[in-house]
Amino acid sequence: MNSNFNMKGTLQIYKNGELLQEVPNLIVTSGKVWAANMLTAGTGTVMSHMAVGSNSTTPTLTDTTLNTEITRVTLQTAGGSVSGSTITFTAVFGAGIGTGTWAEAGVFNAASAGTMFNRATFSSFTKGAGDQVTIVWTVTQP
Repeated sequence: MNSNFNMKGTLQIYKNGELLQEVPNLIVTSGKVWAANMLTAGTGTVMSHMAVGSNSTTPTLTDTTLNTEITRVTLQTAGGSVSGSTITFTAVFGAGIGTGTWAEAGVFNAASAGTMFNRATFSSFTKGAGDQVTIVWTVTQP
């Protein structure tokens, strides 16, 4: 039997209700360590926030923060929504929240600092003051 702990994720970005982009994400080393601790010792704080930033530098396993964070909001469901071997993290950035140019996102277990679970970069776009952006982040253990 060959069992691998190899989580994979996809980030979907909706701007004013329209799918803007869908991109893969990277589960960073700090996120893998967090998951292992949750599984083996049941210790750790659940993922509770999503942040966005303006830096498009390619994610690496050693990333522990976004490169240029703009804002961070509370997830719709702390810990995400679980279905089978899939966890979905959803965050809504309402009008007036995080206006500016976006190019990166990550999921964290705190309102500031904390452990970053994953990071993705995407084609930059501008979130205007009147825009609502929803990010749906799906992580699956195949």
